[in-house]
Amino acid sequence: MKIALTSVGKDLSSDLDPRFGRAAYFIIADADTMAFEIVENVQNLNLPQGAGIQAAKTIVENKADVLITGNCGPKAFKVLKKGGVSIMIGAKGQVKDAISQYQNGELKAAEEANVEGHWV
Repeated sequence: MKIALTSVGKDLSSDLDPRFGRAAYFIIADADTMAFEIVENVQNLNLPQGAGIQAAKTIVENKADVLITGNCGPKAFKVLKKGGVSIMIGAKGQVKDAISQYQNGELKAAEEANVEGHWV
């Protein structure tokens, strides 16, 4: 299972980035082996609008099964759901801790976005 997480840094001990569309990095981790890759989100950081949608496309293209983040807006949420990605919002702490929380069933899948879109 591939888990995508928003991160402020490039390793598993980095803090989660509470933002989704404008997160600095995405860490795509294998839940079984804890092997991971870094996907930079630099292309979306300065977009005037649409960062969430573009970030969601990046997660879907990287074939993540689950996204763990702090917040997710409605347009990104829709793209992720359509792409078959389960979305866990409200997570905090370090990336490795969020993976453990997910594996231990401590995070619940979101049924809707938890923040309004910035450009609605």
